[in-house]
Amino acid sequence: MQNPSVGTHQKREEIMSIERVRAYLKQFGIEERIQEFSVSSATVELAAAALGCAPERIAKTLSFLADGQAVLICAAGDAKIDNAKYKAQFHTKAKMIAPAEVEGIVGHAVGGVCPFAVKEGTKVYLDVSLKRFETVFPACGSANSAICLTIPELEKYSGYAGWVDVCKET
Repeated sequence: MQNPSVGTHQKREEIMSIERVRAYLKQFGIEERIQEFSVSSATVELAAAALGCAPERIAKTLSFLADGQAVLICAAGDAKIDNAKYKAQFHTKAKMIAPAEVEGIVGHAVGGVCPFAVKEGTKVYLDVSLKRFETVFPACGSANSAICLTIPELEKYSGYAGWVDVCKET
């Protein structure tokens, strides 16, 4: 039998995560632009359906460990990590953070990982796969949220460390 408090704890953490993102984005005066859905947006496909947009316009944020440090790659919804490109960029093999560890390391749970209000020491990179769009939709800390941003806005609000080319389109 499943422990009902596990789901309650997870939901409470998710609410705290989106509220951290909301507070973070408030400093830029854009917190009201966060969209919350009555359905899940935890995957690219679900987010695209909730938003009514093409899946490739979802700015998914992937969590990796490089030399013991959290690295987030924000990429187009149709992009996949290219291991050779990743290794050339970060000088280590692409090693995703285990789903159960993502929230503790990055500050957001899987399904709501985003480039905003992340834990100190986490580096955010934007993949060039996003540059073909005028606007994209990253999550906002929960499995049922997103925000529409232009690429210059994503650069500004994510506090990104730089642009990288570590993906291949599928």
